[in-house]
Amino acid sequence: MAEPHGHGRGTAELAGVELAPELTRYLPYLMRRAFAHVTAAERSTQARDYAVLAALADGHGTSQQALAERLEINRTIMVKLIDRLQGAGYVTRTRNPDNRRSYLLALTDAGRGELARMQPAVLERDRALTAKLTEDERVRLNELLRTVLGEPDGTPSGLSTEYLITQAFYLLRRRGDALVSDAGLRVRDFGALSAIGRLGPCPQQQFARYLALTEPAAALIVDELVEKGLVTRGQDPDDRRRYALELTALGRERLAYLTGAVDRMQAEIVQTLGGTQAETELHALIHKMLAAPVAAGADQAG
Repeated sequence: MAEPHGHGRGTAELAGVELAPELTRYLPYLMRRAFAHVTAAERSTQARDYAVLAALADGHGTSQQALAERLEINRTIMVKLIDRLQGAGYVTRTRNPDNRRSYLLALTDAGRGELARMQPAVLERDRALTAKLTEDERVRLNELLRTVLGEPDGTPSGLSTEYLITQAFYLLRRRGDALVSDAGLRVRDFGALSAIGRLGPCPQQQFARYLALTEPAAALIVDELVEKGLVTRGQDPDDRRRYALELTALGRERLAYLTGAVDRMQAEIVQTLGGTQAETELHALIHKMLAAPVAAGADQAG
């Protein structure tokens, strides 16, 4: 099943609406909503250019493959992107002496100059995306996100809020998927199964509203859960034209499994942040940011 949002395809996660507190108390779910917020507006090709240049700005050589995995960029697209950046003189690509089949990437002086040139536009977009935050709050949000990424000192301070949110979302998604993959699950299933477990039997429209999703996106999610045998689509006794969603016995079992995994992730995040006070602060800042819809016409370079 495709993610219910994506670059260049619009967003299926509704912005500026009240979110279920039962789910947003979990940072992995809340970070998904933050990711949907920053990707709600169409992004230009400069977004990837900036992310690659920023990721290389620490001066340490990294392989092309590792960078593609870190930034969640398709390897074929990454090859073309690096070809273009190398052609512009922003990046060098050299054979890895430890593995001649791979390349090491490094930022050139021209690349650092281009990164600096892009910075004002990136900051302008960040200010639009974090319009409800003060400048100090935005800086603090970035600090906390760098801590979640495990790089509070090593991550370049110039990275955008959008970039940090995206990386934190990808990190938590990878970590969560690794925890539950043995059960044939993805961490994204947690929100959907939790919603149906709480609301069911319920109409699909109610499910969509609870998760702040468009109805077509909700239908895709339900299709996959039904196919996995985790959810049934019965008839709504109050309106036979509508479905009534309910967890199966296997669905209830898998929800308990997912809840345990997400609880463990949450505890690890609290430890990484240094305690519940920082976690509470991060939650509050993200909630405040999400209360503001993405400003129309914001600069697209971030």
